[in-house]
Amino acid sequence: MAMTLAEKILAAHSGRERVEPGELLEVSVDFCLGNDITAPIAIKAFREAGVEKVFDPERIALVPDHFVPNKDIASAMQVKMLRDFAREQGISHYFEVGRMGIEHALLPEQGLVLPGDVVIGADSHTCTYGALGAFATGVGSTDLAAAMILGTTWFKVPASVKFVYRGKRKPWVGGKDLILHTIGQIGVDGARYMAMEFTGPVVEDLPMSHRMTMSNMAIEAGAKVGLIAPDQVTHDYVAGRARRPFVFHHSDPEARYEAVYEWDVSQLDPMVALPHLPENVKPVTELPEIPIDQVVIGSCTNGRLDDLREAAAVLKGRKVSDHVRCIVIPATQRIYRQAMDEGLLQIFLEAEAAVSTPTCGPCLGGHMGILAQGERAVATTNRNFVGRMGHPESEVYLSSPAVAAASAVLGRIAHPDEVR
Repeated sequence: MAMTLAEKILAAHSGRERVEPGELLEVSVDFCLGNDITAPIAIKAFREAGVEKVFDPERIALVPDHFVPNKDIASAMQVKMLRDFAREQGISHYFEVGRMGIEHALLPEQGLVLPGDVVIGADSHTCTYGALGAFATGVGSTDLAAAMILGTTWFKVPASVKFVYRGKRKPWVGGKDLILHTIGQIGVDGARYMAMEFTGPVVEDLPMSHRMTMSNMAIEAGAKVGLIAPDQVTHDYVAGRARRPFVFHHSDPEARYEAVYEWDVSQLDPMVALPHLPENVKPVTELPEIPIDQVVIGSCTNGRLDDLREAAAVLKGRKVSDHVRCIVIPATQRIYRQAMDEGLLQIFLEAEAAVSTPTCGPCLGGHMGILAQGERAVATTNRNFVGRMGHPESEVYLSSPAVAAASAVLGRIAHPDEVR
């Protein structure tokens, strides 16, 4: 009867004592979400279904975060659809500009997604909440519409893959480096429709922000979810913010895994994913001199307070290279205020970086940092596909906040130790 963490959550939400990989299940949904790109399609499908009310207005969030503050008339109209629908349906978790944040940083911060939950979102990086021990995954907009109507969705139970990280991390090595290393080892389809389970002493030692970074990029390995078993770190994070009860599930010791990977990461250096795939990973110490034009520090992957602290530690007392644009984007209003209170924004401004209100903006090539033909960016974001941040002939290199900050100072991809 042994089950993995993913299987236990799905069993609990389907009224089953046991589930196995490959089974099709209808499960109850604890929370669902959409943004200004995906929710308008879901709202249209909701109306076409002829339904008058959502299943539970307290279990739905609408977060305009991609093209906000509105970049043009079309984006303004999409956000208006969300705003009007939220008012009509009594959805209190609609987050207007000024209260809004990047959804996958905002919802955990607000205590709306919790351990043991099943969460679906019309955004592929919904898997971020796996860091809390939730079965959280991205779905299409029509699936979101169905869940807003029914309060349920269906899944094929995924097989699980365990990743065990041992050793002692070097300075400047964190969750971003661990997940880039992992994707580099297994490839962008190495965990396709599987539950990645991140374990081991190194993961247990990570703060929640770094855990969220790892779970966030599970989708870049093709995974359905990216899970970390809840522990004291999890409890400390959710206890003061949870809006409802939560449940800790853990894999059984005898649980079956499709594969188990074990790595000693003691010698792992900060990692960089080169264009045009997140699997194209190399240690920063092995890269030739690569000049850059832009740095983006932020996103649902690395826009949390710990990330900004890391970047500020490198930038303090230094200037961004005179041929580089450095854009810093705190992921939520609360993080923005905390960064201001700690003096981090002053460090960024004195370094001659630009600080933005929360937005996904440049990550998806939306606005607030589009690349021109031939330009290169180092970004703490999650994808570096062709044209991801702008022109099809631009390039994006993925890294941690520390590497991004060092690169901004030196005008080329750099190790943080090179500027300290």
